[in-house]
Amino acid sequence: MAGKSTKRKKNSIARHENGNKSAYGFLAPYLILFSIFIIIPIIIAIGLSFTSFNTIQAPTFKAFLNYVNLITQDEIFMQYVLPNTIKYALIVGPGGYILAFLIAWALSQLTSVPRTILAIIFYSPSMTGAVAMAVVWKIIFSGDQMGLINNWLMNLGVIDEPIVWLTSAQFLLPIMIIVALWSSMGVGFLAMLAGILNADEELYEAAAIDGVKNRFQEMIYITVPTMKPQMLFGAVMAIVNAFQNGVIGVQLSGANPTPGYAGQLIVNHIEDYGFIRYEMGYAAAVSVILLLIVMVFSKVFGRLFSEN
Repeated sequence: MAGKSTKRKKNSIARHENGNKSAYGFLAPYLILFSIFIIIPIIIAIGLSFTSFNTIQAPTFKAFLNYVNLITQDEIFMQYVLPNTIKYALIVGPGGYILAFLIAWALSQLTSVPRTILAIIFYSPSMTGAVAMAVVWKIIFSGDQMGLINNWLMNLGVIDEPIVWLTSAQFLLPIMIIVALWSSMGVGFLAMLAGILNADEELYEAAAIDGVKNRFQEMIYITVPTMKPQMLFGAVMAIVNAFQNGVIGVQLSGANPTPGYAGQLIVNHIEDYGFIRYEMGYAAAVSVILLLIVMVFSKVFGRLFSEN
């Protein structure tokens, strides 16, 4: 009997190991691509952040000098880039996230055909790319009399002469925020819509018996708690998009740095030092700071929407 029991255990272990090999085989392509395009570049960036590297000569080790200069010497970063990024991210991140959830929830109340059409309409701006977005919004905020906003305001008598919106330090960042919110219905929006549509109908029936009386109460007590994974995914995507969307300001204003550094975000600062000034070591240090900021925000939302 002992021999048979041992044999069964060995067979069970063998089947388990074979199953693991199959699982690793299916995961291998993703793990290879993830390592090549995510893990290795992060490691290289962290290594370069401790060097002085102009892309031609060999990197020179500088220890923490890039980080010290970033905090103590880089007035552009401390006075413009960091405040702009925080303001932009705090509005576009939570704002786009809440807007995506509310629109997804509203669409879930419709029948299949209008819901699908409207979902495509809301999702389409996120597919067009920054260049296409800039073309549309440049027409709206054109700085001459033909610009839609200027034409409208002049016809109403609000202004006497056109406002140069996209090269004004006063208006560039607010316009960037408007454009970012307009294009915030991305994959996070689709994930939340799918989560709402796949909610268990029995929960709503039980809630109605327990005293839930309207759609708003259903949303608070049933919808949000049952779709925490989708909410977390949407939150992470909103955070990442908010911090990496610096291309909007460059496309709208047509310059990097943006006029008066009014629309300069951390991503623009990285591009400025990395691909215009070719100070790759310093740009890598800024990118590491950006990575840490995104990780902190992602960790906060991870705890907020954890299943525990």
